[in-house]
Formats: sequence, C-alpha cells, structure tokens
Amino acid sequence: MELFEQVSKDIVTAMKARDKVALDALRNIKKVFLEAKTAPGATEQFDDAAALKIIQKLAKQGKEAAETYIQAGRQDLADDEIAQVNVIERYLPKQLSEEEITLAIKTVIEQTGASTMKDMGKVMGLANKQLAGKADGRTISEIVKKLLS
Repeated sequence: MELFEQVSKDIVTAMKARDKVALDALRNIKKVFLEAKTAPGATEQFDDAAALKIIQKLAKQGKEAAETYIQAGRQDLADDEIAQVNVIERYLPKQLSEEEITLAIKTVIEQTGASTMKDMGKVMGLANKQLAGKADGRTISEIVKKLLS
C-alpha cells in the first residue's frame, strides 16, 4: 500500500479513536502530500520515495520546532511537537545505527575511489541515495567527513 493511501486510512482510524495528536499530524502529512502532488511542475506519479522525503522533512521540522520551544521555555508546546513527530516517524523506515551507517559509507567510499575531502561531494551524493530515509543527512555528512579526513 502506498504511503498516501496508508495516511488516508490512518486519518479515519485516528478520527474513530478520537486521537487528536495523531489526527493533527496525519492531516498535516496529507496536506503536504496534496500540495506536492498539485504543485506546478509535479508529475502525475506520486511515489513512496517522494512521500518519504516529505515525511523526513516534516519530522526534522518538528524536532527543530521542539528544540526552539524548549529554548524559549515553552515545554508544553515542545511536548505537543514531539508527540506529533512520534506519529510522523511511524511512517519512516527503521533508522540505521551509527555503525551501520559507517559501514555503508565505507562501501560507498570504496565504490567511488574517494580518498580526500575533495571527493566528499561524490561520496555524499551516492551515500544520500543509498541511505535515503534510513539515516539523517547531518549524520551521514559527519561520518563522511570523519572517514575522509
């Protein structure tokens, strides 16, 4: 089942369960999906890869918003944001551990023949494609820098 359809079904489930947090998070996901589908230049095909990118972006934005709320002393708003991020993350694939990411990046480095920081762009491009949805871009970048320096 496609992510778009799954989110739509889960909205109905959340409505029946009267789960306000899940309902808000799922409606937000669906809204962004619909905006992406109808954006100028968008293709008719809206696949799970595009949906995963959107969900990752929403999760990242939610975490950043929670951090901002905590810094502003608004724990109540941070808790709401974190609860929504937890709902959003249900749709992401299981995140890899740092060791698994390092192993995957070492393989990418061998494939590209990279040896210096000048080759970081090649490594990052391939690593981001292979680890899409399974690892945070910032973590990938830090590990690539560590391995190439």
